[in-house]
Amino acid sequence: MASIFSRIIKGEIPSYKVAEDDLFYAFLDINPTSKGHTLVIPKEEVDYLFDLEDDTLSGLTLFAKKVAKAIKEVIPCQRVGVAVVGLEVPHAHIHLIPINEEKDMCLGYTLTPALSKEEMQAIATSISEAFNSLK
Repeated sequence: MASIFSRIIKGEIPSYKVAEDDLFYAFLDINPTSKGHTLVIPKEEVDYLFDLEDDTLSGLTLFAKKVAKAIKEVIPCQRVGVAVVGLEVPHAHIHLIPINEEKDMCLGYTLTPALSKEEMQAIATSISEAFNSLK
């Protein structure tokens, strides 16, 4: 059975897409710890990040780097934190989280109050525009 992320890539489940190319997809986390919390995934469904082929893993990292630069342009933060946990969904993924303090990386925390659909879409659009303007 396809993971929820594979279904998102296929468009079976809606997402707030930030960036996409032939191999990778980035979208806003629907339970963000901060505004701009983004997930970056390979389109290839592999459960564990370190089971990816070397070329795919390095490509995913470079794609995530570009997404992180776009997030930093749009979301006021000191850094964009990176987390790889991999237990929530059986599909390799990287969390990119705008942070100002180390405690902002707590993945068990959900942003309260929740962001509206309109705000999520505006954030996704802003990051996407910044991503597309990067070389």
